Amino acid sequence: MPDFQYTARERTGQQVQGLLVAASEREALASLAAKNLFPLKVEIAASSKAEERQLGRRVPNRALAVFYSQLADLLRSGVPLLRSLELLSRQSTHPALKVVVQDVRDQVADGTRLYDAMRQHPKAFSELMISMVRAGEEGGFLEDVLKRIADFTEHQEELKGRVIGAMVYPIFLLSIGGLVVAALMVWFVPRFEPIFDNMKQRGELPWTTSTLLLLSHLAQSYWFITLVIAAAAVFGLRSWLQTPQGRLKLDEFRLRALGLGPIVRSLSIARFCRVLGTLLRNGVPVLNSLKIAKDATGNQVLSIAIDKAAEHVSTGRSLARPLGASGHFPDEIVEMIAVGEEANNLENVLIDVSENLEKRTGRQIEMAVRLLEPVLLLLLASIVLFVVVALLLPILQASSVV
Repeated sequence: MPDFQYTARERTGQQVQGLLVAASEREALASLAAKNLFPLKVEIAASSKAEERQLGRRVPNRALAVFYSQLADLLRSGVPLLRSLELLSRQSTHPALKVVVQDVRDQVADGTRLYDAMRQHPKAFSELMISMVRAGEEGGFLEDVLKRIADFTEHQEELKGRVIGAMVYPIFLLSIGGLVVAALMVWFVPRFEPIFDNMKQRGELPWTTSTLLLLSHLAQSYWFITLVIAAAAVFGLRSWLQTPQGRLKLDEFRLRALGLGPIVRSLSIARFCRVLGTLLRNGVPVLNSLKIAKDATGNQVLSIAIDKAAEHVSTGRSLARPLGASGHFPDEIVEMIAVGEEANNLENVLIDVSENLEKRTGRQIEMAVRLLEPVLLLLLASIVLFVVVALLLPILQASSVV
């Protein structure tokens, strides 16, 4: 809870100052009234303001993975939850995580469940993690769930790091190429325009050269308007994507995008299978597990399909059939889930499916990134070739006439 700095007057008329801990300004005023003090000024202390700024910051996933792992180890060693949170808060080297863990510890000390305390910090803890912690608390295997969350977070960060590392060169190539093309259009191409004036007046200028000159004029005269329109479009698109309909359309596009769709689908299904298998292995009922695991996909289209499958399961039917009917789950995965249900070994089958999918998806990502480099080179070469041809073609035509 935050500290409040106050200036108040006693019944004798003497003015006093001090600090008190309260959940809100109203509670601070009530506390002063209980002490027979008339408040003159009550405000959040500077230290608490700094903590509030830290609470608004995002916490890196790598720092969260360490937190989950350490908390699991402490609980497994028999250290009480409150004591564990206090130790981790003191030892944390990340300022935002330190403040978040301390606030979670204070809420748990006041009787709040751990998952409810974590839910107050959406920028630090995702809904999936909160749901898994809730299942662990209710099922009595919190330390196991925390360890699974730590492993899951580390795996996701490792995969993300590999993708970002592989994308550094293509992004650098695209940026430099874009600057080179912009320089050609703004400074190089206009120098050739006086040479083409006569051919332009006679209507003999090739369409490639006319198009290049038009683009050059736009780049020189309307670059500011172009930037404003582009910024407005990006802002509008981001605002729309934050709406439920926008997020759903974006998730549909991710699943259908050429080249990207199979990778996104495989990663989402792998996360779903891993989380569902982990929860089932720890004794969480299948319906509760499905409600938690559907958020692991990170894709609303797949979450809706899993929700519909959960309705079938609640009536006593199998899980594999509605998943296959949705059209979003590959036939081989549906078949493996069906076999796991028949053999009463679904949790182990799901874990195996997730591991196989993750390995296959890792190879697909590496191949896609390797193909991206020559594709970008080909694209930049095509643009430069278009500029060169557009500039040389009128000269060649004029020389052939002569």
